[in-house]
Amino acid sequence: MTSTRLEFDLDRSSPVPLYFQVAEQISEAIRTGELTPGSRLDNEILLADRLGLSRPTIRQAIQYLVDKGLLVRKRGVGTQVVHGQVKRSVELTSLYDDLRRAGQDPATRVLSIGTAAADETVAGVLAVPIGTEVLHLERLRFAAGEPLALLRNWLPLGLAPLTADALTERGLYELLRSAGVRMRVANQRIGARAASPTEARLLGERRGAPLLTMVRTTYDDQGRAVEHGSHAYRASHYSLEVTLIER
Repeated sequence: MTSTRLEFDLDRSSPVPLYFQVAEQISEAIRTGELTPGSRLDNEILLADRLGLSRPTIRQAIQYLVDKGLLVRKRGVGTQVVHGQVKRSVELTSLYDDLRRAGQDPATRVLSIGTAAADETVAGVLAVPIGTEVLHLERLRFAAGEPLALLRNWLPLGLAPLTADALTERGLYELLRSAGVRMRVANQRIGARAASPTEARLLGERRGAPLLTMVRTTYDDQGRAVEHGSHAYRASHYSLEVTLIER
């Protein structure tokens, strides 16, 4: 694989550190698509020589982008661009719909689908007695060929004809809407935690890597809880955007 040669415009009189200028210009090249996932950068020595900078300055710029999840160092390969981070607005939409709209080529692997007895938490949010049979789904969502999120959902039985094949081809919300479920509002809580060994394996992360979490309960136009989800996203690949309005 050949390295991608970037052109840099550095202002040596600027108070902005040179390492940060280099990092920001690489980051912008990733954002605009000039550097695509899998692209390999020149090694630190070549890049330092070409830009007339010290090797520690280049190493600091590269490490900054590695820490942000935009670059990865691979032994025997060099420094490569990883999958760009998915940015998602906070709206009552499904991840599948958002990825498709963003051209991220979503794909789904259904890990399990079947009935389960509602525990205290699930029973409480779905407003059913503890032990009631509900539909439980566990899926692995991919974006542009890379694992992005582990999705766990619980739904009342009989809402829609959900099958593994249907969930592989289409998003959950799309299937619910097709069945006549009119979702109107959701309560959502966002958090973070470390990946368990199983989650790390499924998501292609190291054990203990940071995950962004989202717990959501969705209600229809009659106020009935129709879906409860507990999702975990790769923090290096995913972020949420919120617009704040002064009232």
